[in-house]
Amino acid sequence: MDTVEEVLTRAKQRARELNLPYAGALLPKEAYALQQAVPGAAMVDVRTQAEWYWVGRVPGAVMIEWTTFPGSARNADFLAQLQAAVPATSAPVMFICRSGHRSHHAAALATEAGYPNCFNVLEGFEGDRDPRNHRNSVNGWRVAGLPWEQG
Repeated sequence: MDTVEEVLTRAKQRARELNLPYAGALLPKEAYALQQAVPGAAMVDVRTQAEWYWVGRVPGAVMIEWTTFPGSARNADFLAQLQAAVPATSAPVMFICRSGHRSHHAAALATEAGYPNCFNVLEGFEGDRDPRNHRNSVNGWRVAGLPWEQG
């Protein structure tokens, strides 16, 4: 079992290697470990309402759409909703989406807004596509066997 410090060190190293504009990048199991071990750590799911309901969600996550459903318009109130739901403390704020793309942008915006420890969850909730163009089989939160709920 890795310590919190070891997880954070790896996440921050990935950020340096990938030249990310936020504190770090986590694999799903690392994000779950921080969510469980660090007081005040927040998981922010930036997928759409439809995804939360039909595909599933991380228990205890704060749910704020990056793009709205239906229509896929950028949520102009994202930052205000984040600031209302998650304090900008030194605790990790981890952003997750389907595959890590929307959450990358959310982590960058939150960092610009003054959140000091933002992390993107690589692979996301559903993970990368397999050779048949399907998700939920290669990697991601669900494939890692981490807790999730649906409906």
